[in-house]
Amino acid sequence: MKLSQSTLKTLLKEHAPLLGILLGFVLLSISLGPYSNWDSRLEFAAASGVAKWGFPYTTFGNMINVPPLGYYIDVVFLEIFGFSYEAGIGVMTLFGLGRVFLVSKIGEVLYGKRTGLFAAALFALTPWQLIMSRVFLVDVQCLFFSLLYLLVGIWAIQKNSNKLLLLSGIFFGLALLTKLFAVFMLIPLALIYIYWGPKERKRILQGMGIFFLSALLLQVLWYNVISGRGLYDIFTHEDFNVYLPSGFVPSPLFSFNFLNEVLGVFFLFGFSLSWIISLLEKELFAKIRIFDMIFLITIVGILGLNTYLAIGGNLLSPYVNSIKYDYLALPMFCWLAASLAKKSAIFLRHKRINARYGKLVFYIAAAGLYLLLMAMIVNLMTISMISKYDWLSFNVAGGLSYSFDVLPPLLNSSYHWAIQILGFVLIQFSLLWAVRDKLASFLHAA
Repeated sequence: MKLSQSTLKTLLKEHAPLLGILLGFVLLSISLGPYSNWDSRLEFAAASGVAKWGFPYTTFGNMINVPPLGYYIDVVFLEIFGFSYEAGIGVMTLFGLGRVFLVSKIGEVLYGKRTGLFAAALFALTPWQLIMSRVFLVDVQCLFFSLLYLLVGIWAIQKNSNKLLLLSGIFFGLALLTKLFAVFMLIPLALIYIYWGPKERKRILQGMGIFFLSALLLQVLWYNVISGRGLYDIFTHEDFNVYLPSGFVPSPLFSFNFLNEVLGVFFLFGFSLSWIISLLEKELFAKIRIFDMIFLITIVGILGLNTYLAIGGNLLSPYVNSIKYDYLALPMFCWLAASLAKKSAIFLRHKRINARYGKLVFYIAAAGLYLLLMAMIVNLMTISMISKYDWLSFNVAGGLSYSFDVLPPLLNSSYHWAIQILGFVLIQFSLLWAVRDKLASFLHAA
């Protein structure tokens, strides 16, 4: 059935802010990279192995010790667009686009449409997300499928649908077939299930069985039936056998230092203020406070495990490689920080709070919006700065680092700044368009 012109216009008008954010992300993304390092070249070799031999071999008979799905997906696109590393980067950018969309939709379901858009804007403008969308790593597909199973799982819980729960379990199984890190998104999904889901023990066990059985069958299909490597192979990654140098004392703040580098102090202050406000005003933000708590628990869980692996397990990769090990925490940061805009708006229009605290409420709300705006501006400045480098290095205390080489860019480097400004303006204009009614009401009242 064809869409009528009026229906198409309505759909475009309704989704214009999100489309603007997605287009802004694409412009910012193609102004960077592509990036390459030893890991990405090895993974491209595995994708090439799928095309040559049907299995993700880096050399014939030598299968990469990473789950395989990402490489099979890559090959489909590579066969269409050309078998080159640069074409592979295009695949990652497409998945990056999908991640921005999913961040918006999950934020919309839990916090509201505008908060979802703010979260997508923060996510799209984060150097961390942009860099990962321009390098050939399966972490990109892992986060995409992890967000997908979280979104479908939330829908399943809301609608009490076993069919959607089964679909979420399938997406979880697919996410696990990209990388073991997919298990981290089980933290928010499990907590939301406890909060919104059924309370009867039988229904709970039935739901868990539907979800996990479908995921388990997919793992058995690959590890036991197709590859013959056995399920234990999931836990045999080389990263868990490479240790820090003898006598080396790792800094316990290595994850925080990385976050400060790729998110910026304004983003982190906004994130912190959002959580503090939620904690202090329990009644006013009761409906969204639970999700703030869920995402904070998830962040602590991801960063805490990474810190334990590095400090307690003395492992090298978790210490130098926060860009991958902490990657699934990035959407949580964005949802929690973006909810600050919603809280600032609620503060400003709540009569009881305004009557008691007056100017303090206005200053807190203004500070919240200022921190979000400055976080995006500082990220744009960071994006502009890194686009001038021919290599990127993320350093940790002790002289260790994780680096990327910068390959020839898709577009002429002399246009990078203009493209980045255009992408940034598109994102900001999209946010303003999304809140145009609120702005009109505020200006009318003033």
